[in-house]
Amino acid sequence: MAETFALDSAVELAVVERSGFVESRHAGSAVVLNGEGAVLRALGDVTTPVFPRSSMKPFQAIAVMASGVTLRGEDAAIATASHSGTQKHADLARGLLARAGIPVTALGCPAAWPDDQQTRDSLVRLGAGKDPIYMNCSGKHAAMLVACAANGWPLAGYLDPAHPLQKRVLDVVERFTGERPSATGIDGCGAPVHALSLTALARGIARIATSRSNSPFAIYREAGFLAEAVRENGWVIAGPGQADTIVIERLRLFVKGGAEGIMVASADNGTTVALKILDGNLRAASIVALHLLADAGAINRADVDAVAPELNLAVLGGGRPVGQIRPSYA
Repeated sequence: MAETFALDSAVELAVVERSGFVESRHAGSAVVLNGEGAVLRALGDVTTPVFPRSSMKPFQAIAVMASGVTLRGEDAAIATASHSGTQKHADLARGLLARAGIPVTALGCPAAWPDDQQTRDSLVRLGAGKDPIYMNCSGKHAAMLVACAANGWPLAGYLDPAHPLQKRVLDVVERFTGERPSATGIDGCGAPVHALSLTALARGIARIATSRSNSPFAIYREAGFLAEAVRENGWVIAGPGQADTIVIERLRLFVKGGAEGIMVASADNGTTVALKILDGNLRAASIVALHLLADAGAINRADVDAVAPELNLAVLGGGRPVGQIRPSYA
């Protein structure tokens, strides 16, 4: 059976400290690349494939944009978002579908409650239930459907790996990462997800984050528009109080978390981190990625220290802070 790296190939990335006692440890692997794609630092196994989960969304969005669909600003951001399901997020996804004349019922992602508590409470008061439009991947799915409509591809079966759209996604993944995926699975939202090494994932994200919208090459122009959209619309990428949104808005990094402990983050100079926390918990992923970027000189450590209190890293006892989640790699 294909699998990700083993525990004995990982390193400790972070600890959870309570009242001066290390209560839990997060093991994983991480790689840091410079703007030219050279490895600056490798912690643990960075060559065995992992499923990038939602950190693959930028490649999926570029596949849509390179298929003749013009997405800019908030529309591009929602296509790569793992949103918290606020009404503004849902409206963006609905808008993509409506402009293409596609019914919301065409969405292939599962019905879900919004993660945003205020929106969820409002729906409950209205007597409404779960809906695919509130699923955190609905923007990606809406964009995929728009690409199908624009190219005359069938809407039915758009999540099948053999569908023309998904073949386009695979081509983009291979082109940007420089690696042929070793396995393909089905993500939580129903879309294909391709297994890549952390090094290849970082390389691909760095190429997106450093692309420019005035590039002479069409696909890199679209990547440039996507990079701009992410940095300028952090609220779309996640939502209020969410780590990705906070880091984008405060530090203007290109950031995208993924389920099961995946995180990618790229600075303006192209220095890029990709990491996986092996137990699948994301609570330490953002702060570890930020510290690795600061170690590489890509961002200021003072800026990391300033944003850290907003990342829900405090360990509480009796309702007050008694410890913290902190990086612990050597």
